[in-house]
Amino acid sequence: MPPKLERYLSPGKGNGLRATVRIKTGELVYSAEPLACCVSNRLSRDVCHHCFSRRETLLRCSQCKMARYCNTTCQKLAWSGHKRECKCLQSLRPRIPTDSVRLAARLIFALLSPSKSSSEELYTLEEHESHLSSMSEHKKQGVAQLASMLELYLQQEVPDLAQEVTSALPPSCREPISLIAKVTCNCFTISDGELQEIGVGLYPSLSLLNHDCRPNCVMVFVGTKLQLRAVRDINPEEELTISYIETLSLTEDRQRQLEDQYHFTCSCQHCDSQDKDRLMLAGHESTWRLLKEDLPRLEGLKAESDWQALLEGCSRLLSTVGGDVPDENLYKLRMTDMAVDASIHLGHWDEAVGYGEKTLPVYSQYYPDPHPVHGVQLMRVGKLQHYLEHIEDALDTFKQAYRIIKLTHGDDHPMTTDLLMKMEECRTEMVQQSSSSH
Repeated sequence: MPPKLERYLSPGKGNGLRATVRIKTGELVYSAEPLACCVSNRLSRDVCHHCFSRRETLLRCSQCKMARYCNTTCQKLAWSGHKRECKCLQSLRPRIPTDSVRLAARLIFALLSPSKSSSEELYTLEEHESHLSSMSEHKKQGVAQLASMLELYLQQEVPDLAQEVTSALPPSCREPISLIAKVTCNCFTISDGELQEIGVGLYPSLSLLNHDCRPNCVMVFVGTKLQLRAVRDINPEEELTISYIETLSLTEDRQRQLEDQYHFTCSCQHCDSQDKDRLMLAGHESTWRLLKEDLPRLEGLKAESDWQALLEGCSRLLSTVGGDVPDENLYKLRMTDMAVDASIHLGHWDEAVGYGEKTLPVYSQYYPDPHPVHGVQLMRVGKLQHYLEHIEDALDTFKQAYRIIKLTHGDDHPMTTDLLMKMEECRTEMVQQSSSSH
């Protein structure tokens, strides 16, 4: 089948991808396996390092004591990619290199092994931007430290690094600092169905995708396979875009993050019009500022998993100050979302569903196109309603989630299958309830 996309020069942006045919909302545009990937360090005990599934119990590699697998099948399938990494991890123990260093090393190993070919890619590693010239001195120093760690990490397994790398890597990737910079600027966060980060990967062709704060495509993952899906109808020769960041932020904050992380100033229509900023700052500033000022402290509690203190902090502010702030206010929404997280972790289901239901009308305002974040939020609230036996509410919420998830994730994604099962359970329970009441 001819590809639905092609590489082209995007006016004012440089390289990009555009549609070659008419693409419908929900259509799979492209899918790709990574050239290299690794599980995030902080989840290395919870996720299989081969298939990226979350498991309660995983087998641990007896040599490096870091890699973990579902079973011996996953372990055997992973061995060709893990073999060289395993020795590097052993040599550095008990220290563990950062995700970007491990990913850069896995990229080198992939390119050193002839089975991994990047020849079909639309965008070669040589062409990937490192953005070193536009980095601040402080950021450059950080990249240089990572490059030193990469060299130290690889000493054990690739002692003649320079020689081996010269044969395997394109010229602009041979300097460790340039390679690390390319990896950090071009890698994708691999997430599970519920959009929780589980790893990082390099998908060279898809690095061509340019950013838009209201994109026409989204990316979801099945294991490590990246799927690019359309969330609006796209015409032939129209540019394909994704959002590099979470777009539920003020224009100024989005632009700052894109400048810091990706070294460009966004001038998409969403930024130029600042169309959602007024809604995000709804209410009197003197009131919502109190919520804004306390958010960093609450985010710190969340990072430390101090759920009790987090829930108390959110509840107190939402019940006092929050009552005078519209639900659409960005800072109130963030606090309400944290209250949902904390309530779920503490098993306070009634509170969780109460806070969750408040967020749904707001999410539909901020995500006018089908968006995984909106679909996942609906699914989360639906599960809470179902658990509390609010069956009719749950079925309605699951139906709304399904209308989004079938487009953003596709019919055959595990999330879509799970949703269909939940809807069927609700219908069965409703039939049972009505027959027992007669």
